[in-house]
Amino acid sequence: MIQQTLIIFKPDCMAKNLMGQVLARFEKEGFTLAACKMTVLTDALLRQHYSHIADKPFFPSVAGFMGSRPVVVAVLQGENIIVRVRDLLGPTDSLAAPKGTIRGDLGQDKMNNICHASDSPEAAAAEIARFFASSEVFSA
Repeated sequence: MIQQTLIIFKPDCMAKNLMGQVLARFEKEGFTLAACKMTVLTDALLRQHYSHIADKPFFPSVAGFMGSRPVVVAVLQGENIIVRVRDLLGPTDSLAAPKGTIRGDLGQDKMNNICHASDSPEAAAAEIARFFASSEVFSA
């Protein structure tokens, strides 16, 4: 099944100039780019995106990190992409991610873990709509 997923190239990825390398790994898997833009994540947008943790004591550090520099948000498309992207990224905690995964090779810890990726079709649809107008997303 062809799906789309949202990717956020996080501040650590951008600071280390790894976006091109990470995107190349996604493209090597056969995924195609359906949308892409650079943006600054505002507090309001971060509260919406992370609503499931916005009331947690660690949320301010997450918001501070995610809003610390411009990021690139993208929509990737491909066969069963949600599961496949998450497998390619590895576990959220980069320290637990095996070598050969993006986070295992390039990440640092739970927060500095290179990319956010949608975790379900429902989340992908909501996240894509949060960051892109429908006219900005193209089917490959």
